[in-house]
Amino acid sequence: MTLTHQTDPRELAGTRALVTGGSEGIGRAIVQRLSDMGATVAATARRAPAETSAAVFVAADLSSAAGVNRVVSEVQERLGGVDIIVSNVGGASAPAGGFAVLSDEEWQRALDINLLAAVRFDRAFLPGMLERKTGAIVHITSIQRRLPLFESTIAYAAAKAALANYSKALSKEVGPKGVRVNAVAPGMIETDAAHRMVQRLAEQHGNDETAAREGLMKSLGGIPIGRPGRPEEVAELVGFLVSARAASIHGSEIVIDGGTIPTV
Repeated sequence: MTLTHQTDPRELAGTRALVTGGSEGIGRAIVQRLSDMGATVAATARRAPAETSAAVFVAADLSSAAGVNRVVSEVQERLGGVDIIVSNVGGASAPAGGFAVLSDEEWQRALDINLLAAVRFDRAFLPGMLERKTGAIVHITSIQRRLPLFESTIAYAAAKAALANYSKALSKEVGPKGVRVNAVAPGMIETDAAHRMVQRLAEQHGNDETAAREGLMKSLGGIPIGRPGRPEEVAELVGFLVSARAASIHGSEIVIDGGTIPTV
C-alpha cells in the first residue's frame, strides 16, 4: 500500500517571517520558499536585490548592533513582530594564511556576522513569541563547525560552532514555553557566489568548471552524491522545519551536505 501525505501549499498563511541574508543564495531561496508557503516575509541583507518575493526588505549591515536595531524597528513597525526567524546571514571574509594572519578585528568581524547577528535578532523578537507561546527559529550553521578548514575560514568555523552551541542552549530554555529552535548545517551549496568561485578557480588553473568544481569538492574530502547541494534544497528543509509538520523536531541540527561529513 502506498501512503500519500497531503500538505497545504499555503500552510504558513497568517504567519510573519524574518530571513536574514535574504538577498541571494540560500537566503533568497528561503525567502521564496516561505513566501510560496503563505508567510509574509521580511528579508534583510547589506544590499537590496533587484527582485525579491519578500513583502518587506530592509537593507542593513547586520554585523553591527545598530544595523540589527534598524531592521528590528522597521519590521516591528511594518509587521508588528514575527512568528518565524531564519538567521541565515553569515560568511567568511578573513584572509588566507591560517591563525597567524587573524587579528582581533578579523575575529570580531567573524563573530559579529556569524553569531551575534542571530543572538541580537532572537533577543529582539523572542519576547513576542514567548508571550504568544508559539514560534519557530532556525539558525543556519555550517558543516565547518564539525569539519573546519583552517586556511581561510578558521574564525568562521569557530563562530558557526558557537552558533550551534547557542542554538542548542536556547532550545532548552524556550522549548517548554512554546518556541521551537533548530539549526541547519549546509555543506557545499552551489550558490551564485560559489559558482563564481568555481569560475575563478577554473581560470586560475587553466581548466574547465567541471574540473574546478571537482577539485573544490575534493578539498572537502569528497561529496558522496557527486555534486554540491542547491539553495532550493536547503530552503525546502527550512520550510519543513518551521512548519507544523515538524512540531516535534526541536533542539536539533540537521546536516544537509550530500554525505560530506564522513563520521556518524
